[in-house]
Amino acid sequence: MSKQPIIIKRKAEHSGRHGGAWKVAYADFVTAMMALFIVLWLMNTSDHVRKAVAGYFNDPLGRSSDTGTDRSGAEDNLPVTHDNIDQLKQRLENSIRKMNDLKSISNQIEITVTPEGLRIELLESKNGTFFESGSSMLNANGNELLGMLAKQLGSVPNQLSIEGHTDSKPFSSNSGYTNWELSTDRANAARRMMQSDGLRPNQISQVRGYADQRLRVPANPLDPSNRRISLIVQYLQASSK
Repeated sequence: MSKQPIIIKRKAEHSGRHGGAWKVAYADFVTAMMALFIVLWLMNTSDHVRKAVAGYFNDPLGRSSDTGTDRSGAEDNLPVTHDNIDQLKQRLENSIRKMNDLKSISNQIEITVTPEGLRIELLESKNGTFFESGSSMLNANGNELLGMLAKQLGSVPNQLSIEGHTDSKPFSSNSGYTNWELSTDRANAARRMMQSDGLRPNQISQVRGYADQRLRVPANPLDPSNRRISLIVQYLQASSK
């Protein structure tokens, strides 16, 4: 009787090229492509988007004040739009409440959302709140408040316009100096102070004096609150790529 041949079955071993190494290489390739597309996208975005992205990576948690640095977080650098304007309004109101010296005159500061942007109004009282009476010289309250606003608004890419307003009482001077000059001079005094304390040189787009032509209280042309400075944070216009 012939012997049956002995058959030995061996498990085939896969070569390295059939293992998982290719998955690692493919993952690296996909990561590199994603990074390339992000760079290309950033190169074609507007300046304020690039600054916002840079601000985030410099300070991801937005805690520049906690870490002692002067870098602004992404939230501060974002442009003011119709969608987030309430956030800026709340931030400014909170900052004003923290200023102990201004608590007594907080009712002389009004911040409202308007179709042109965020309007911040500094209302004068009978005895003067932010300016010396009948003068374009800022007093201590005016310097302190405008300095704080300059630091807060200097971090956003939006432009600002500044308006000066008076009541209908004629300016008591024989030199030809009128409410037109006073309203313009006060607006320019606010501009100079804010530009020296936080605003960018090109951030202010307009400075206007309206005298008594745009009364806050038309029913009472002599109301002291008609004398005011208005700061308007304008909505950011769409920029070309």
